Amino acid sequence: MRREDIVTAARGWLGTPYRHQASRKGAGCDCLGLVRGVWRELIGPEPQPVPPYSPDWAEVTGEDTLLAAARMYLVEKPVSAAKAGDVLVFRMASGVPAKHCGVLSAPGRIVHAYWGRAVVETRLVPWWQRRAVAAFSFPGVED
Repeated sequence: MRREDIVTAARGWLGTPYRHQASRKGAGCDCLGLVRGVWRELIGPEPQPVPPYSPDWAEVTGEDTLLAAARMYLVEKPVSAAKAGDVLVFRMASGVPAKHCGVLSAPGRIVHAYWGRAVVETRLVPWWQRRAVAAFSFPGVED
């Protein structure tokens, strides 16, 4: 799988409305739903069903569920080594579980599901850069 294919797949979701826990291109998705959709498009069926989760799951459980799941199915690398097509995972504040993810689309750009809006491609501004805690490649990515 080529990095360009991942970026093209992620950009195919642009404009998809934000819908908590959804993962359907054009109909609705959240940040995890976007990554799940790219996985299905390029790799195939998801490796396991995603259990239901509330919008405040991280605050309620205090567990790093998103980060743990990424570590099971994706290939971790240093954030500083992330390239277009890699998944970035973010902590919204220090000391809390990681709760957001997106696909790096170019140097300094990311495709992600923006809470309350839609899937967008935005600049990876310093606010986001400071919150990136992990980076992952999809399995089988050619470097």
